[in-house]
Amino acid sequence: MDNLREQWFGNIRADVLAGLVVALALIPEAIAFSILAGVDPMVGLYASFVIAVTISFVGGRPAMISAATGAMALVIVSLVKDHGLQYLLAATILTGIIQIIFGALKIARLMKFIPNAVMIGFVNSLAILVFIAQTPHFIGGNLMTWLFLLGTIALIYLIPLFIKGIPAPLIAVVILTIVAIYSGFNLNTVGDMGTITQSLPSFFIPDIPFTFETLMIILPYSLALAVVGLVESLLTASILDDMTTSESDKNKEARGQGIANVINGFFGGMAGCAMIGQSVINVKSGARGRLSTFVAGVFLMFLILVLGDYVVQIPMPVLAGVMVVVCITQFDWHSFKYATTAPKKDVFVMLLTIGVVLYTHNLALGVVAGIVVSALFFVNEISRVSVSQQGTTYFVKGQLFFASTESFMNYFKSISMEQPSIQIDFTQCKVWDDSAIGALMKVKDQLKANNITVTFLNIDESSKQLMKKLTGSTLTD
Repeated sequence: MDNLREQWFGNIRADVLAGLVVALALIPEAIAFSILAGVDPMVGLYASFVIAVTISFVGGRPAMISAATGAMALVIVSLVKDHGLQYLLAATILTGIIQIIFGALKIARLMKFIPNAVMIGFVNSLAILVFIAQTPHFIGGNLMTWLFLLGTIALIYLIPLFIKGIPAPLIAVVILTIVAIYSGFNLNTVGDMGTITQSLPSFFIPDIPFTFETLMIILPYSLALAVVGLVESLLTASILDDMTTSESDKNKEARGQGIANVINGFFGGMAGCAMIGQSVINVKSGARGRLSTFVAGVFLMFLILVLGDYVVQIPMPVLAGVMVVVCITQFDWHSFKYATTAPKKDVFVMLLTIGVVLYTHNLALGVVAGIVVSALFFVNEISRVSVSQQGTTYFVKGQLFFASTESFMNYFKSISMEQPSIQIDFTQCKVWDDSAIGALMKVKDQLKANNITVTFLNIDESSKQLMKKLTGSTLTD
């Protein structure tokens, strides 16, 4: 109870102020992500409200902001295009259920198996895809479209030089929206993309056929959303852990993300997850507790209820400009140096992750491809077994398992031995699996057929136990 009280009321003033700042900055991004996904702006705004409020109670990382995100929006574009909003809401609920299961299975511990090269590829491909998604809002546009786009980008970079207490994107959106309203320039607006409803979200069950066919339609999207959402959420949680020198419960966070998405789907919101940029803004603004996330969600909805009539007049080139800056900020520019200094295999994994994501527009597939190829490189690296000889003793060095047994056996096939007995020393070798045990038995039988007695030396205790379990002896008896 003391810990819970500290997380909610241990930093009230800073948490409230940080939450207000984040809520202001959430509006343009939530709308932009909705449009990116091809849904009404309210779908993203409702999602941001419901997820933020819910995760403040059930999440595992205090002060982390979760809402509608670009990563999740990219995954659902084709689902919305082919099947509509109701299937998206069903997929959101299923996403939450999968994430709850992942959390119960302690999926967070698998994060350590995602290589840094894959993480860099994930972040960069997300930034590139979000940028590409903005191009229809200014490519082919008139002169004023380009001026508002470039003006937005310029203001976002210039405003922090003079004003630091209010998010620069919010000030840019307000200023340029006022200019657009009173100038009468011909610009596409948020109102052209959908309707802003000044009302609270209501509970309803998605209007879809409850059939196996429906499940097969939404399941691939839900799996991808669950993986992408957890990768981004747990990565963000780790970043905040480092920033605040504190620990978070990653498995609780995974379950919390799931609970938030289940509730969110029943209230008309698109699937969401943690937001790296907004979470960092929140912590840098002084937030440390759950109250900041709760305030951000509640104040966001208050702004929509009170200022909804103005939100629909925001020019689309302005929102596109906000998203372009988000892409520029999110892209890991150090990766260019990384590409020249890192091992070639790591650079290949990073580029492969980016390439798969850009080709498939599926972040989950890119991450999986990167992990698999990285694992293959690792297996190839550790499957090198060397054998050296000193007299009648042969010293094996390396890891003996299914991928390295062939080279081990070939060595003893290729040498000629005239001595009646030899020793094979495993001081610098670990015997891992049944393939390795089988290789030892084959080498022993092969040499025995040539009237050579083999003695295995210095096999560690766990390897002996494995041998005894599989063969009935330790092969050293």
